[in-house]
Amino acid sequence: MSNLRLSLPLRLVNTRLCAPYRRSFSSTPLLESGHNKWSKIRHGKAANDAKKTVVRTQFTQTISVYSKLYGANLSDNPQLATAVAAAKKAGVPKLVIENAIARGQGRSSGGNMLEPVTCEYIIPPAIAVIVDCETESKGRVLQDVNNMVKRAGGASSASRFFFTRLGRVVFEKGDTGLDVDDVMDEAIEAGAEDLEANEDGNIVIWTQPMQTTQVCRRIGEKFGLGVLSSEIIWSANDDTRSKLDSSEESTNFIDLLVAIRQYSDVQSIYSNVAKGDMNDEEWARIVENLDV
Repeated sequence: MSNLRLSLPLRLVNTRLCAPYRRSFSSTPLLESGHNKWSKIRHGKAANDAKKTVVRTQFTQTISVYSKLYGANLSDNPQLATAVAAAKKAGVPKLVIENAIARGQGRSSGGNMLEPVTCEYIIPPAIAVIVDCETESKGRVLQDVNNMVKRAGGASSASRFFFTRLGRVVFEKGDTGLDVDDVMDEAIEAGAEDLEANEDGNIVIWTQPMQTTQVCRRIGEKFGLGVLSSEIIWSANDDTRSKLDSSEESTNFIDLLVAIRQYSDVQSIYSNVAKGDMNDEEWARIVENLDV
């Protein structure tokens, strides 16, 4: 939003107004203060919107997983019913929840089949980005996302060789008291290649893409663990990481990630970006808009 400043010609001020009134017209602390206040409100709103988007994405991923695993009928799928109830309590709109259930069945909210689309880009200075989408209109998605990237100075370019395709299942530890060691033997037998606990104490199991659903079902059902996500991801190879410093390029990169994340057909965003010379707040905004 631009500031609108009202000013009088200098000649008119000097000839028709006495000194005290000239001072009141020539100084603008209230306008500047208002501008600063609006800037803080605007940036605060943007940060809050970004956080809401991340939370909403987490809920929709879980809902889609349970819809895919056990069906779209809430009365026959208690895991899905629980996830939907939690999403509603968190303020996720009804339409978003319905779309997530439909996507778990590979369909749009209107019942049309969805087509997977993978978009590859290189963003300045030299950062690889992969965007996974599900859509009714491949041409529309490619055009829209390509335009976002172009405005950020990036270009469509093969970048998947910077990544490895892996299956990842995240189980919510909840109140079970179980940890990685408790499920390790069963997970390996089901096809897991690696296990770890994330910063929230949830259990993360890595596997080959084709084993993802099997691991998800077997471990979740055997140990009564809630599934936070089950997906086939693009994991950036460590030796191809690209550092990003605080600059105009980092600002453009963050704005691009936020814009892509808010696009309804986008499912996941991956990047080989690494933290360079930037503050923790900037890096946090990047991480919260990536699927890492």
